[in-house]
Amino acid sequence: MNWAHVHLMLNHIPLVGVGFAALLLIVAMLRRGKELITVALVFVILVSLWAIPAYLTGEPAEKIVEDLPGISEELIEEHEEQAEIAFILVEVTGALALITLIARRYSDKLGQRLIMLTLLVLIVSGGLIAWTANLGGKIHHEEIRSDLGSQSVPSGNSNKEDE
Repeated sequence: MNWAHVHLMLNHIPLVGVGFAALLLIVAMLRRGKELITVALVFVILVSLWAIPAYLTGEPAEKIVEDLPGISEELIEEHEEQAEIAFILVEVTGALALITLIARRYSDKLGQRLIMLTLLVLIVSGGLIAWTANLGGKIHHEEIRSDLGSQSVPSGNSNKEDE
């Protein structure tokens, strides 16, 4: 196992975790369940903490793949720049979830507003993480690069009589 393996394993947790946390927070808000909201906010914090090693393993992973055949330095740089933005926003989201947990103890009104803000920032950060993951996938998977999108997709029903 090398840093590229570690990076790939770690970065799937924030990607899936943000979506799960957003869904959990929405359900908790609809049910008006204070305990479930707390669980969702704690989960947001955990996802933001998990994003730290996912982000930090990116540079060592780059050193492993950058000289492989078919790997574009341009795609790596684009992924890296987007990852930095997504990482910062997911960490802000985690900090906001922590602030929300604390604020809810002192003010219901402020807590409710912060829950909504946390959800909004969580959804945006989830979109950024998804876009970053898409860019990361393009580094090694030529089949998902947009320059191949103009090629026809086989129907799967190839019949020699149709030819």
